[in-house]
Amino acid sequence: MKFCTVTALFLAAACLIGGPVRAQQQPTPPSSATLDVVPERMPFSTPYGTPISLEKAQAVLQAALAESNKRGWQLNVAVVDPGGNLLAFARMDGAQLASIAIAEHKARAAARFRRPTRVFEDAIQKGFTYIETLDDVIASRGGIPLIDDGKLVGAIGCSGGTGSQDEVICTAGAATINK
Repeated sequence: MKFCTVTALFLAAACLIGGPVRAQQQPTPPSSATLDVVPERMPFSTPYGTPISLEKAQAVLQAALAESNKRGWQLNVAVVDPGGNLLAFARMDGAQLASIAIAEHKARAAARFRRPTRVFEDAIQKGFTYIETLDDVIASRGGIPLIDDGKLVGAIGCSGGTGSQDEVICTAGAATINK
């Protein structure tokens, strides 16, 4: 009996100290009408171009590294061709090791899907969870296609900071090609 009383008092105290518990608010799922909209034009249909040269890939990489150094952010930066094959990579001193593969994944997804990876992040935030079923998607900012003369020539991916930091560095690197 004494054990039951002590246990009951302990649980009551834990509830009082812990405070109210609030459920995490879930995003409202999109309606079927939203998913049934048929666009007039194909989204993200940038034509493929000649793959970026090693020289240009290294210029993209160097521009990203310069911006990252300027801001004091240690990141991993990957540049890929339109098929998502790695051309250039740099891991800055002190950059998170787990982010090596993530930088490559962001670049690969941006190239293969011909769109910034932020598009996937935004879709998930809006409740379009079917995005998660697509092969090779990464729903995190920091992957940007490289467009030269209106054609996709590759992509850059950065990882190691927040998504917004990764995106800023990718944007700086992509600016050498995307004009």
